[in-house]
Amino acid sequence: MYIAFLLIIVIIVFMIKSILGFGFLVFGLLFLVPFALVAFFFYMLGFRKSMKVFVYRLAQGWARSLIPVSGCKITVKGREKIPKKGGVCFVSNHSGYYDIVMMLAYAGRPFGFIAKKEFLYTPFLNLWIFMLGGHFVDRKNARKAMNTINLGIKQIKAGGGMVIFPEGTRSKSAEVLPFRAGSLKLATQAGALIVPVAIEGSYRVYEEQKRVIGTDVHITFFDPIDTSILKPEERKQVLCDRIQTIISDEVKRSAVNA
Repeated sequence: MYIAFLLIIVIIVFMIKSILGFGFLVFGLLFLVPFALVAFFFYMLGFRKSMKVFVYRLAQGWARSLIPVSGCKITVKGREKIPKKGGVCFVSNHSGYYDIVMMLAYAGRPFGFIAKKEFLYTPFLNLWIFMLGGHFVDRKNARKAMNTINLGIKQIKAGGGMVIFPEGTRSKSAEVLPFRAGSLKLATQAGALIVPVAIEGSYRVYEEQKRVIGTDVHITFFDPIDTSILKPEERKQVLCDRIQTIISDEVKRSAVNA
């Protein structure tokens, strides 16, 4: 009877932690919406660059405050390798929702990403994605999808940043899924610097047990790869394989050392 009572208490504690985690996530986004709306107003007046930096700093603060609430212990390596200026693509594995939090917290510079069209119709979240420099893609329409990719390329050439998850979906595990063909087109067509990013352990925060769990998460930034000096034949599968090997090896190494 005593053991059963303890088990119930443990389950309740885990449930409360999950509720608090998601509650803080949603409340934080909603609390910051007025600031995002003000930034959007000035963005439309022409203060685009400064407003994107402002919104990123808000999002970065939100992400970093979410980390202690989740109970996670974060290990970060290689931040000094991130270019301070110029167009850049962060190419990362994607095992869980927490990957976005990690990138916002530690990338150190504004970036956008390609989001599913469905998020365009999600109140408040659509505003955040847009103000961070994100674009919405219709995967069922090749022409519209290419137009979205072109917007990302233009953004990078103008000195902005983008995040690419070449697996195309969350692996929800320690496995790094095969990179999709053409997934690096955003970077190669812009002639951008690619910063490989390995994130290990993010799937354990939520996906593994479907509740928020405090765990060790490792994020590693690697030396930039200059795609502008690569030969045409090196920009497709060879580059994909090269970056996937870098990320996969680090994810395995971090898991062993965890």
